[in-house]
Amino acid sequence: MRVAYDTHTGAVRKMNQDACKGGELSGGGAWAVVCDGMGGASSGDVASQKALAHIEGYLTAHYRQGLSPGSLKSLLLNALRAANDAVYKMSQEQPALRGMGTTAVVMVAEKGALHVVHVGDSRAYICNQCGLTQITEDHSYVQDLVNFGEITREQARRHPRRNIITRVLGVHETVRPDYTSCPFAPGDKALACTDGLSNYMDDALMEEYMDKYPNPEELTTRFIQYALDCGGSDNITAALIFAEPKTE
Repeated sequence: MRVAYDTHTGAVRKMNQDACKGGELSGGGAWAVVCDGMGGASSGDVASQKALAHIEGYLTAHYRQGLSPGSLKSLLLNALRAANDAVYKMSQEQPALRGMGTTAVVMVAEKGALHVVHVGDSRAYICNQCGLTQITEDHSYVQDLVNFGEITREQARRHPRRNIITRVLGVHETVRPDYTSCPFAPGDKALACTDGLSNYMDDALMEEYMDKYPNPEELTTRFIQYALDCGGSDNITAALIFAEPKTE
């Protein structure tokens, strides 16, 4: 497995409220986390960094090689719940941080499978022999409109209310993350990103980039540069896990 991640403040914002990290797991697996904080000029970055630290700490403390798929699912869901508890508690103890929150996407790849939990509108994708597939569904107002058939996915990318999130980590005492899994074979690539990238790049172009750039570090750089070239109106973050192709 190869892991790469990067984040950029963008061309307009003065502060980066995104956070990301990734690494290897025992037994040859890998993990990556992306968070997009919100809650005002002084607290969105606090929420995303706090959530990231607790998710990483939970994975480090509780992951072990040989977990069943069900146990791994529980571990990832509990990691987000632990992060929610930490962010919410901090916001209650410090009035200046009240109402802060963050999106979160956590990806774990191991034993031929990709496991993903998420809250909010940051996304996870997989690129394999079938092409590019978004494997998370946004928790957002415009996604609800898409689900009800009132607007198209393309219209959602430009909708004036696309930033309204219906689920978020840290704002409420409890959180309801979603979990999904899919096969992750040699040669497959997984991407987690914030809306600072996905609002600019459609699926076809994202797939083109993932096919064109086989080096994950270069690909994260190319993703960020594309969003900057398009205006970079938001913070931009991408994290990648590549399953190394089998060698002859």
